Amino acid sequence: MRTPSPPPAPSRPPAPSRPPAFTVGFDLDMTLIDSRPGIKAVYEALVAETGVYVDTDLVTSRLGPPVESELANWFPADRVAALGDRYRALYPDHGITPTTALPGAAAALTAVRAAGGRALVVTAKSRPLAELHLDHLGLAPGAVVGGLWADAKATALTEYEASAYVGDHVGDVAGARAARVLSVAVATGPCPPAELRAAGADVVLPDLRAFPEWLSGWLSGAGAPGP
Repeated sequence: MRTPSPPPAPSRPPAPSRPPAFTVGFDLDMTLIDSRPGIKAVYEALVAETGVYVDTDLVTSRLGPPVESELANWFPADRVAALGDRYRALYPDHGITPTTALPGAAAALTAVRAAGGRALVVTAKSRPLAELHLDHLGLAPGAVVGGLWADAKATALTEYEASAYVGDHVGDVAGARAARVLSVAVATGPCPPAELRAAGADVVLPDLRAFPEWLSGWLSGAGAPGP
């Protein structure tokens, strides 16, 4: 007599994804990437189309705020919105290739992941353009939020339950303070260390190469993420 086959074992449900132990937000321009050559090229293309003079070296010396804020310095107010759209349309062809990752950028993101955390990019740049940069440079944060500047960055930092925000501008410090998270500043953008400290940065690093060691000390010293 043939022994009946045992019923198939029930399939195991997939293991639930483990939530990150903590989240660290990063600004993009002049924090993770040196976008000055790319932005300069985009402005030069815009100048060629409009015939309006723009000091592109001055522009790239003060990156941070949304592009419309800078365009308002060179064009009539009633043209700024349309030229902002044109700038973003020109950007993929002119702004991506010349841009490089800043020293320590990849290692900083890796350090967060290795410690069990999630890296989040929160930038004033539009999300599609930010993602083009990150993909081109092989930088892979866990999430990207675009179109937020200064205090408005607190919206994303709060939503993703960030514990710290890393940026190069006093506007990034303002975003961290508004979200009540640790403000970690890097002196790789237009704002010198003294200005970042005066704005309320909790920590000022020379650049992201110092970030992994700082992160390790912060996590081990605090016992748990938090300002």
